[in-house]
Amino acid sequence: MTRQPARASSGRYVSRLTGGTLAVIMAGGRGERLRDLTLNRCKPATPFGGKFRIIDFVLSNCVNSGIRQISILTQYKAQSLMQHVQHGWSYLRGEFGEFVEVVPAQQQVGAHWYRGTADAVYQNLELIASHRPKHVLVLAGDHIYKMDYGPMIAYHVEKGADITVGVVEVPAEQSRHYGVLTATEWNRVTRFAEKPAVPDVLPGRPGTILASMGIYVFNAPLLESMLSADAASDASSHDFGKDILPEAITGGRQVFAYPFQDVKTRAQSYWRDVGTLDAYYDANIELVHVRPELNIYDEDWPIWTYQVQQPPAKFILDEDGRRGMAINSMVSGGCIISGAVVRESLLFSDVRVEERTSIQRSVVLPHAAIGRGCQISGAIVDQGCEIPDGMAIGIDRGADAQRFHVTEKGVVLVTPDMLRKLRP
Repeated sequence: MTRQPARASSGRYVSRLTGGTLAVIMAGGRGERLRDLTLNRCKPATPFGGKFRIIDFVLSNCVNSGIRQISILTQYKAQSLMQHVQHGWSYLRGEFGEFVEVVPAQQQVGAHWYRGTADAVYQNLELIASHRPKHVLVLAGDHIYKMDYGPMIAYHVEKGADITVGVVEVPAEQSRHYGVLTATEWNRVTRFAEKPAVPDVLPGRPGTILASMGIYVFNAPLLESMLSADAASDASSHDFGKDILPEAITGGRQVFAYPFQDVKTRAQSYWRDVGTLDAYYDANIELVHVRPELNIYDEDWPIWTYQVQQPPAKFILDEDGRRGMAINSMVSGGCIISGAVVRESLLFSDVRVEERTSIQRSVVLPHAAIGRGCQISGAIVDQGCEIPDGMAIGIDRGADAQRFHVTEKGVVLVTPDMLRKLRP
């Protein structure tokens, strides 16, 4: 009798492939290019999209794909991440072998913390082995995308691959931000270069490269043997991109690229590395467009999260010059827009905006309070900020640069610490 896949609680099917896969999410990154936005939180815990955290996207991908065994490896300022996962992702059923476990750095194999992405997994090989997975899916916890990992794991098995790498096409001038692959027309990887200054480009397309998504499928025994050998090498930086993949390729391993494309149209699917303030700002602002490329209203692929119960957003006052309204914007629960105008902006939960204030093309994180008569344009206002009455942000770049952080594209980052330094 053919074994039928078991139905997951979300309504999706769990196949033998996804059911036998352990997902290991790398969530220990500092997110240094996000500047003060990650001063008190790790990058995966950073709010995104009005009500989510960045890590919710990869966790939702796992659950929606039928992968219900998930280990999250943390290191840098992980408290808010751990609280979020505890509150929002504890519904999986342990008696069925389902779990989302947060694994802090514990100096498992010596007196050092994680020395790189490969070392982070190596230090937890005993934990991984205890779950007896057939395949291990290593994932970056800091990208925004929706992906069914089932077809990628099936592709890995079909190719007889030792390692499969998820890839996207990006402009060649961005090569310094990515691991760049060179592959045959059959997607066999022949070279991997980590953040090269002069990358290999796609044949006939000199302006485009094949970039790693930070997604790897490993056969479990191979992962253990390669990481053990890497840990014994003093010359290694213990990183998947810099060491493990190049070693696998030169050692004759079967390494394949898996293009992240729409199954029907072959068009590249949505994927964003929000590693810089400009990229973070753009990805959030894209969501207020009429038809954004990332559909967070998709009932077939929901993005799960935890959020405090909030009352509906409220818009009050209806007089000339002090009319509460939001246009081409997203406003989350608990917000009160009192006689102010919000345009092309994204407001997270529990934001207060007072009368005669104007907010344009800005991202306002939770629990921020905007005073009366303010002008805010092209800004990221961090969680818990209290903007005093009459303040102008994003209007005079010179003045902004003296008080806040201004990006190359002119986006102004405002944090509570920056505001406190302005007080007399």
